[in-house]
Amino acid sequence: MIKTLTLNLFFLLLGINTFAQNKAGLEALLNKNSEFVFPQTTQKIESALHTKTIYYEDANDEKYAKWLTNSGLELYAGIGKNNSINEIFFDIPDDKSLVIAGLPFNLILNKTTLKESKVKFNKYTAKTQKMDDGSTFPGGTKLTFKTGKHYATLIFDSNNLLRFLGLTTELIDPGAN
Repeated sequence: MIKTLTLNLFFLLLGINTFAQNKAGLEALLNKNSEFVFPQTTQKIESALHTKTIYYEDANDEKYAKWLTNSGLELYAGIGKNNSINEIFFDIPDDKSLVIAGLPFNLILNKTTLKESKVKFNKYTAKTQKMDDGSTFPGGTKLTFKTGKHYATLIFDSNNLLRFLGLTTELIDPGAN
C-alpha cells in the first residue's frame, strides 16, 4: 500500500513538473491584458526568461537577438535604434511537439486553434490568408490583425493549430526576406 502511494505521488509530482516546464515565463513582459509591452531591451527579456541572449546578424548586417527557453520556446527579435526591441517572434522548433502556454493574448502554441482565434480576434477585423505549398506550414493559415500600435501575425499549421506568433510595430511585407 505504501509503495503504491509513493509511486502515485512520484508520478503526480513528475506530471506537475512537466506541465510547469511548458509555461513560457513571459509574465514580467506582458501588461494586465496579456499583451507584450514594447519597447523592450535584451537585458529585460533575458532576465524575465532566465536565459542568455544570443546575438547574431543576418545577411544584410541587421542585428538580432534570440532566446532559447527551458520550456522549448524560442523567441527572436530584431534590435533597433538604441538597442531597443519593437518586434518579437515566438516559435517552437519543427522537431518538437511541445505545448507552450503563457504567451501574449493568452495564446498556447500547438493548442490554440484557428477557429478560436478568429472568434477571439474578430473585434480587430483579423484577416486570414491561406499558406501556399512553399511556405513553412503548407496548407496552414496566417491570421493578421492590429491591436493599438502593434500588429500580430499568427500562423497555424494544416491541422489549424497555432505554431508561430509574431508581434511587430509595422506590418512586415511578405516579400521581405
